[in-house]
Amino acid sequence: MANLSASNHVARVLSTASQVAGVEAESRIAASWRRCVVNHKLDPARRGPPQTLTEAEVRHVAEPMEELIQVAVPELEDLARLLRDSGYCVNLADPNATMLVSRLPEGDYARMFLEWKIYTGSNFAETFEGTNGLGTALAEQRPIIVHGDEHFREQWHMFTCAVSPLFDHAGRLAGAVNISSCRSDLGRGAHELALAVTSDATRRIERSFFRRRYRASWIATLPGSDGQGMLAYDDDRRVVGACRSARAAFGLTDAMISDGIELSRLIQLDERAAPSSEERVALRRADGSPWGHGRIAPPLRARSPRPPPAPSRDKPAGRFDGLHKLAGRDPVLIKGVKRLMTVGNLDLPILLHGETGAGKDVFARAIHAASNRAANNYVALNCAAMPESLIDAELFGYEAGAFTGARREGSKGLIVQASGGTLFLDEIGDMPLALQTRLLRVLENREVWPLGALKPVPVDIRLISATHRDLAQMAEDGSFRADLYYRLRGMEVRLPALRERADKREVIAQIADEEAPHCRIAPDAWAQLMAYPFPGNMRQLRHVLRLAGCTAEGGVISDADLDLPVGGRSAVADHDAAERAMIANALRASGGRVTEAAKALKLSRATLYRKIKALKIGLDG
Repeated sequence: MANLSASNHVARVLSTASQVAGVEAESRIAASWRRCVVNHKLDPARRGPPQTLTEAEVRHVAEPMEELIQVAVPELEDLARLLRDSGYCVNLADPNATMLVSRLPEGDYARMFLEWKIYTGSNFAETFEGTNGLGTALAEQRPIIVHGDEHFREQWHMFTCAVSPLFDHAGRLAGAVNISSCRSDLGRGAHELALAVTSDATRRIERSFFRRRYRASWIATLPGSDGQGMLAYDDDRRVVGACRSARAAFGLTDAMISDGIELSRLIQLDERAAPSSEERVALRRADGSPWGHGRIAPPLRARSPRPPPAPSRDKPAGRFDGLHKLAGRDPVLIKGVKRLMTVGNLDLPILLHGETGAGKDVFARAIHAASNRAANNYVALNCAAMPESLIDAELFGYEAGAFTGARREGSKGLIVQASGGTLFLDEIGDMPLALQTRLLRVLENREVWPLGALKPVPVDIRLISATHRDLAQMAEDGSFRADLYYRLRGMEVRLPALRERADKREVIAQIADEEAPHCRIAPDAWAQLMAYPFPGNMRQLRHVLRLAGCTAEGGVISDADLDLPVGGRSAVADHDAAERAMIANALRASGGRVTEAAKALKLSRATLYRKIKALKIGLDG
């Protein structure tokens, strides 16, 4: 019966595809079937799993979309919670229909999706899989439901997919949000409702991403029932960005936005409108006719700061508080923490990469404290500080009498001690090759063979590794096992050097409060600290401030109290000098006219004035 059904489906697809497209709007499914047969040369009878990328390939594909993924994940989580009881899985895919984020339902439904490889890494492009919700929605750049036997390939008939394409801040196709169900008892009406919910979530992702991209600009949300049209403009009221629907409404192009089209050519604002927070305002069309009510949101820098709410004494601290504190306001670390939050308590190996002294051990402890293993052991070993002859015994343990000098009672070893908790291996790049082989076996089998033991010891660890070396290059040249490197790199988090941190001043102030709590830093000392590159990173900074706190007279740390080796002093003014020269050249070229110079530099006039003042540039260039 199944074979008969399959053959009937194949015959129906080929018959439909062979018909000449009608002048009138035909079924989107029929049009897609025709594309699959005529353009893509696909066989509707073919069976087999979709193309699936490896973990490394998924990371490579996802990297350019990292910012969008961060914005999308909270909405995807909410959508998954809302639809989970209905048996839907939720996916975020890139423009090529590769699933990059997946949230599966529970129980038998989840097993079905896993069995059919509908999860992260799978590709459902129409050119490969034929008509399906994800691939066809992306091909047409329109929402769609593909229900049961509307799929091109007969093997997907048990599924129904509802998909909404996702567009970025510039109106370009950025991917799609897909929901799929394997429930045969749900009719098309139920799926249409689910698609409406999915489309709403997709629009919220787009709006959030637009606001994030243009957070330094004014943003006008245009009148309309959908509330989707958004324009970003600078202090001079020149348009710097527009979403897809706003571009369509005004016929805006990239060239027009790049040229800095004036906002007044699109909409009129009340000259008195300068809200301190997002407000509902009456907008007019360019010709002055009333349009309706929209909203104007000021740049983040212009919004009135609000004091953070006082922490409740009854409420325990959030489990990610330690990580957030370490990240501060540095974008690289904030990105790393957000990625860590998305994996939650998964036993995914974490690889921390950063220079010596960048705080890898402190960061690893914070990851442990944020996990469901926090109540169990955190065990650390510095592979570079331990003699090669002792690492084996320390890491894997040994039985009594295993070798000369062994303890009478033997030793558990750090891996066994960390069972149920977290094992941190610092400077993993310095681990001898022979021990790398044994560690790989532990990670694969989840058991340890202590020296002299007759049977293995089962272990349950979460592994965090850290290094300042380029393990990828070491794996390529054979000085580090490639298979172990990919085992360790479940997720890599880069810890920037202190000199690279965007919040360097705040970090220095925080550590000064810890190491020299009764002192203040004089302006000349601040200048030295901000200019110095700190090759020893956090560790060196702590030592410098601890010593300065002891030698400071009258509780004031001056530049004479700072023990900063001359060889490390920075020529930090290089960046400022380069920026000063660029602005001065633009002012000379424009004859001192700030508006023209700002346009040439692609800055707002207000921003250029601020830089001129900060860099002490004369307006004569």
